[in-house]
Amino acid sequence: MSPRDPGVSGSLRIAPSILAADFADLANAIETVDEQTDWLHVDVMDGHFVPNLSIGPPVVASMRPCSAKFFDCHLMISEPERYLESFAHAGADGCTVHVEVGNTAALLAQTRELGLRVGLAANPDTPFERIEPFLDQIDLLLLMTVFPGFGGQSFIGDVMDKVRSARRVVDANELAVNIEVDGGIDLTTAPIAVAAGANVLVAGSAIFSRPSPLDAARALRDAAQSSLV
Repeated sequence: MSPRDPGVSGSLRIAPSILAADFADLANAIETVDEQTDWLHVDVMDGHFVPNLSIGPPVVASMRPCSAKFFDCHLMISEPERYLESFAHAGADGCTVHVEVGNTAALLAQTRELGLRVGLAANPDTPFERIEPFLDQIDLLLLMTVFPGFGGQSFIGDVMDKVRSARRVVDANELAVNIEVDGGIDLTTAPIAVAAGANVLVAGSAIFSRPSPLDAARALRDAAQSSLV
């Protein structure tokens, strides 16, 4: 298992998405936000499951010496079973696969066998009933608040109904499952997501596109915590 602790399940986590960082200077971008970072979110896209390409295991491996943070890898790819082992060897701590890909139980089991934290993602239009049967098999549920593939999209508020449903089931069954949201997370939407039951916030543009990414990450944490008071 990874020596990097993902933290207490259910506690607030800020996970900057490196998709919005300067890829020519990733090490510096990671270091800049380290003080306000709990996890680092790594978006992996294959140009097939989503209409865009991003990074693969070699970039994860190159990032690993730059940070001791938990690497939260979101695999937006059609055949994750072919690459899970490579991500584990590269230094990923958790890998999240999409329920829409299918073969979900086998993919979750494979992820667990590799010693990774197990995540399951769902697109905004995927009903909660598709993911509920797997909640006792995962460590992380990622509910997309935009359609995956590109950064900078607007937050889809209707997904909060699904977040609330997930939180009710997780709490009622005392499951050690983090609920993550990704897409359009900023100072306005972060408190909304946390109030609905999310505890892991992925933010890309709202952090790395600001003049001071560190200050932006701190402000995002403060905004999220305001809904917990």
